[in-house]
Parts: sequence; structure tokens; C-alpha cells
Amino acid sequence: MTSFEEKLISVLLENGTITDTQAKEVREKSDSSPLSFEEYLVKKFKVESEDIVRAKAKLGEVPAWTYDETKPIPKEILKLIPQEAAEQYHMVPLEKKGKELVVGMVDPTNIKSQQAVRFILLRSDFTPSVVAISEANFKKILSLYSGLKVEVKSALKEIEKSMEEEKKTGAAVPQRAEEMQESPVTKIVAVILKHAIDGNASDIHIEPMREQTKVRFRVDGVLYPSIFLPSTVHNSIVARVKILSNLRLDESRVPQDGRFGTQVNGKQIDFRVSTFPTNTGEKVVMRVLDPSTAVLSFEDLGLIGENRRRMEWALRQPFGMIIVSGPTGSGKTTTLYAALGKVNTDDVNIVSLEDPVEYYIEGVSQSQVKPEIDYTFASGLRSILRQDPDIIMVGEIRDGETARLGVQAALTGHLVFSTVHTNDAMGVIPRLVDLDVEPFLLPSSVTLAIAQRLVGRLCNYCKKEYTATPKVANMIEEELGKLPAESLKDFDIQKPYKLWQSEGCPKCNNKRTKGRIGIYEMLQMTDELKRIILEQEAEALAIEEEAKRQGMISMRQDGVIKALMGVVALEDVLRVVEEQI
Repeated sequence: MTSFEEKLISVLLENGTITDTQAKEVREKSDSSPLSFEEYLVKKFKVESEDIVRAKAKLGEVPAWTYDETKPIPKEILKLIPQEAAEQYHMVPLEKKGKELVVGMVDPTNIKSQQAVRFILLRSDFTPSVVAISEANFKKILSLYSGLKVEVKSALKEIEKSMEEEKKTGAAVPQRAEEMQESPVTKIVAVILKHAIDGNASDIHIEPMREQTKVRFRVDGVLYPSIFLPSTVHNSIVARVKILSNLRLDESRVPQDGRFGTQVNGKQIDFRVSTFPTNTGEKVVMRVLDPSTAVLSFEDLGLIGENRRRMEWALRQPFGMIIVSGPTGSGKTTTLYAALGKVNTDDVNIVSLEDPVEYYIEGVSQSQVKPEIDYTFASGLRSILRQDPDIIMVGEIRDGETARLGVQAALTGHLVFSTVHTNDAMGVIPRLVDLDVEPFLLPSSVTLAIAQRLVGRLCNYCKKEYTATPKVANMIEEELGKLPAESLKDFDIQKPYKLWQSEGCPKCNNKRTKGRIGIYEMLQMTDELKRIILEQEAEALAIEEEAKRQGMISMRQDGVIKALMGVVALEDVLRVVEEQI
């Protein structure tokens, strides 16, 4: 931790922004965390960026400044401080005020940064006026220096130039790794990766078409076209990605999977790579894995009220299975990671089997299965049980053997986390029976069955409140009327029902939503559910009746509650819960 960060903690304590306990934790954990110092304060303790900026301003005896994205900074102002200097000294030009240039600094007390900006402006007519800015705003402004299309266009010009030279000289296009290190194609790939991270994309799609290559980013679950490239560069881009991922360059007929990591914006980011042969060429999809988003709090996930209490109860049990269900991409692994974060202490041994290992978690022994060498979830689970584990995570229950071994592990005193594919929480028990798990074993092994979906969070800057129509109000009344009064006490829901919708703004890139949140349902193992499993052989209708009796909040109801809280749009909830696996 730097001396500036230590002083900043003191000011935040003095202002009452953080507690002594939080200050102690940030001192102990911030250096080992993948999050930066500021990110740790914001994400871990929900400290407002404005409070941090005000503390910085107090330390540096300068004004505080907040970036208004509706008023973009002109290019002519950005040119006054070169991008390289901005990156090195963590400072950016903000606006001109007569003969003064307002310069934002992440650390306004940094003498080197102050000297650098004075030196840079020596040849101009401006004198610097320093203000304090947040790290997040610094990164946003830094991204304005050059957009994706501008940088790619520059690299494409280099490719065209090299291809013209190749025609004249007859030289071969570089394909070996060492020949591609400084090539324009390398720059294109690097720029695509960087802008995917800056845009909070979860996936990058590089798709060959007949006349061009299409690059798309998935943001908040939706694919957005980003840029189109000439088809002539497609094979070179695929080759570059294969080199990074240690995949075979000479094999384009079958799918390949790989992985690589790189530094982007000062953070270590991992990319999970998949290539797929199509009739127009190899398609590449890269999953972006940011370790800073690995372990979220239950609040961040969207676990509230009765659902949170059920999850916390299950985690307090000395043994048993917690099984999460949902379609691919519904956040099941993220939920399991959050649960692991709650039980990850020095006095327990946690071992996980994953396919693939998405995020590295300190204190957890993580292993990736490799079916091609017969290292499967089932064979790996047998080995795990010889590793003296207290807690086991199995990425997915795909077959009967894995299901039976997981149940046996839960019965022999282990806490087991895993996932299955079912439509809802009530389908988890019948699914395990379908996988040839003996029904009489389930009451003593399964503790909690969870189902979940992801819904876009409404943008806080452009969302607006409106009164529900009579038809919608009746639907809300019907859904809430099915819940016990105790479950609704957690929320301040009043009539007339108010809902929220957003229209899009520069803050959310006109997408209406920023980030996603989970909607959940949780079926708890009770004495009545045990009786149904044993006497009625896990009959679906009986399980559904038990879910109602124990007051289970369905995904639809959880989504309606979040819509009334102004977190999500009701139409998004209804669309998501009606989708099938």
C-alpha cells in the first residue's frame, strides 16, 4: 500500500466514510486482491466514488471533479497531454478555462505528475490547474484518446502497405509467433481485447462472413456489432489468437479450445478461447474472465430477503448438497463462487472440479477436468475425496456416476456445491432421480435446490418511475398474494404499484441497462419434502405443492419484487422467466 493510500484511509476514517474494521481489512487485503485500491473500496464496502474524490481533494488541497459523460471532452483538449504521458502519470486534460488547462489527477499529491504536466505545457500558452478525479473516471477519459475503429483503421493501413510490399518482393505473410509479435494483426487483436474490457464485455465473437469479418461484443447478455474487418485479415487474426492460446495453427477442420492471460489496463485478464469451423472459415469466441468480478457479495448477486436467509442457512449446515440450476450463461458458477467466498476460511479445506476454471480463488484448490485423458467430474471426485476436503465444488452434474458420488460425499460429512440443468428449483430432485440416484438418499443429502436467471439492471441515470396499469397491477397483486406476509415484510411495497423503465442515455450507451442481476427461487429440504420424496417418489406435482406450502419465492415473484424496487424492468423479468432451457 502506498503512502498516499494510507493517508486516504485516514481521511476517509476522519470523514466517517469507512469504519475502523473496514480500514483494517483494506490494509490487509488490498495488496493481495485483484482489485485496485479504489475498486476494493467501491466494490467491497460500497464506498461512493464521490466520497473518495473528496478525500483526495482534501489531501491535495485541490478541487474535486466528476466526469459528466453527456459532455464529452473534445479531441483538441486531449491532444494537449499525450496518451503515453496520461497513462504513465495517471492524469488527463479536462477543460480549458482561459489560459488555464484543468488537469485531473488520480493522485493530486504526486509531485512527479505535477512536474510532468508543467513540463508538457511549457511550450503551450496554458498553465495547469489540478483537480482530483476518481480512478474510474480516469479510465473512461483515457479510453477517449482513440476509439476501436480509429485504432483498427490505422493497423489495417499497415496491413495494406505490407501486402503491397509482399506483392512486389514475393515475401511470405508472417505466420510464426516470433514474426507476428509486432505485426499490425497483433495490434488489431490487442485493440479488440482492450476495448472489450473497457466496454465490460463478457464475450468476444470474431465471425467470418463471405465478404468481411464481423466482431461483436456481448454486453449484459446482448450481442452488439462492434466493427467489420476485411475478410483478407481473418485468417491472420485467427492465427494470432491461436498462438496466444497455444492451439494448433495447422488445424482448422475441428474445434479447438484454449486459454490465455494478458495485462489490460494494468489488470490481469484471462480469456477462454473456442474455435469452430464454419463454411466461411474459423469462428473464434473468447470468454472474458476478469478476476476482479470473481467473488461478488450476495447483495451484488441479487440475493435478498427470504432467498438470502435460505442460502445463509444452507451454508451454516455441516454437510449437504447445494445445487444451482439454470441454462448456460445464467450465472450459476458466479453464485457458487459467492457461496465459496462465504465459507472460505483458514480452517477448512476447499477443493473444486471445474470445466473450465473460470476464476482463480485464493485459498481454494481448483482443478480443471480433462475428459480427453479420462479426467472427468466422476474420476476427479473420487480423487478429491482422498484429499481430506471439508467443502467440495463440482462444476456440473452431467451423469449418474457424478450425481451418486456427490450424494455420497454429502452423506459422509461434506458440504457439496454443484449445478444441474433444469427449468426450475422443483425440477432438481426429479433430475437427480432420473440420473439413477436412489430416492431414499436424497432427503439426507440435498439441503437446498436453487434456480436462477439473469436480468439487466436498469441504468440509474435514465430510469424513470411510472404507475402500473390496472392490468399489470392485477398481475402484480396476484403474484404477491401467493407469498406469505412474512416474506413481504422485507420490502416496502405500497399501492399504487410503481414500476421503472429507462430510455437510454450516454451513461449506459443507450442500452437502458448497466450490468445484470439474478432472480432466484430456492426450495429448502423440509420434513414434508422428505416425506414426498420417500413416499411419492419425488412426484412433480407434490413437490410443487410443498414449494407453495413452505413459502418459496418463485423466480417470477422475485423478479416482480425487484421491478417494484426499481432495479429491473418488469417486461425484462417476464421475458426471462418464460424462456426455457
